[in-house]
Amino acid sequence: MPTRLRVDLAGYHHIINRGVNHCDVFNCHDDKEMFLQIINKNAILHKTTLHDYCLMDNHYHLLIETQKENLSTFMRIANANYAKYFNKKYKRSGHLWQDRYKSKYITSENYLYSLIRYIENNPLEASMIDKISTYPYTLSFLIFNAKPYYPCCGDSILIKQFDLKTLNEFLGEPMSEKELEYLKIKEKQKILKEDGVLHVKQEKQFQEHFYDIFTKVDRNLAILNAHQDGYSQASIATYLNLSKSLISKIVKSGDSFTGV
Repeated sequence: MPTRLRVDLAGYHHIINRGVNHCDVFNCHDDKEMFLQIINKNAILHKTTLHDYCLMDNHYHLLIETQKENLSTFMRIANANYAKYFNKKYKRSGHLWQDRYKSKYITSENYLYSLIRYIENNPLEASMIDKISTYPYTLSFLIFNAKPYYPCCGDSILIKQFDLKTLNEFLGEPMSEKELEYLKIKEKQKILKEDGVLHVKQEKQFQEHFYDIFTKVDRNLAILNAHQDGYSQASIATYLNLSKSLISKIVKSGDSFTGV
């Protein structure tokens, strides 16, 4: 039987960790800076890029890209070193983290860019700020305010692919329900191990066929792709609130038929 497991593959990973019993793991600015210093030193050592991050008081989000299958080593060292610092500083003992860490392997461009928006929106959703660029413990804050960032962020997507105007446009709009629903779907995708080989279960949900955060999806092409992926004409018609006859015509045409 296939088994679901923690993925250590090279690539993009969304990392989340929380304090044990939901306790705060960052009590002040210096704590957050120390955590970032540890991440930076560890990232350089393990040839890892920190594409984005958000440090809240009782948890953190990291979007990292590994070049080798060394995610577990990277995170074990980072979490252990910070816990050692925190326990010594505050004269405490025992576990600091709720769990080892949670990780999601990023398998598509849409997932990656939606996740960046989700990470940056965390303080906004928590009503801690009114504007994304004003929360000090995200990468976008440093970019928008022309402040130095850690070397491990030098190849970040936010820095390499956006200028200030497009980054502001990209992050400025609040996340839609559709986008949040899409992220929930992607978080539930399975990485399977069969016969000793890791692979991503590629079956698409309806929302994945008909959603793109950058461009308007060609409806008819999406219908054809969904039908080829195994969805019935009736289920597609119901999902899109279109007539069965129109769906049938589009499927039979096999091209960019534009009916109404």
